Amino acid sequence: MEKIDITEAAAKIVNQLKTQHGDLIFHQSGGCCDGSSPMLFPKGELYLDESDILLGTIEGVNFYMNKDQFEYWKHTHLTVDITEGRGSSFSLEIPLGLRFIIHSRLLTQ
Repeated sequence: MEKIDITEAAAKIVNQLKTQHGDLIFHQSGGCCDGSSPMLFPKGELYLDESDILLGTIEGVNFYMNKDQFEYWKHTHLTVDITEGRGSSFSLEIPLGLRFIIHSRLLTQ
């Protein structure tokens, strides 16, 4: 059962950024403020370790979540979306005046 999905609008931005930056990864740490938003990085720029869980792949991009955050969200289905507004993270969409957000719902069959 898929736990992660992406809206058409967000997929368009991901593909635009893949063209500019090459291979990418999503990561959601569960920190405060913008740290709780999904962030998009060039692959290899963010150190991943045993505390990161691969939730799935969207638009050819692996989506990782910190295992502590996953404990809170393990019963939810997540959809990555995009909205206007500048976040304060290092995510690749920020210079575009956009930021990724998560919509969640209870995970069902």
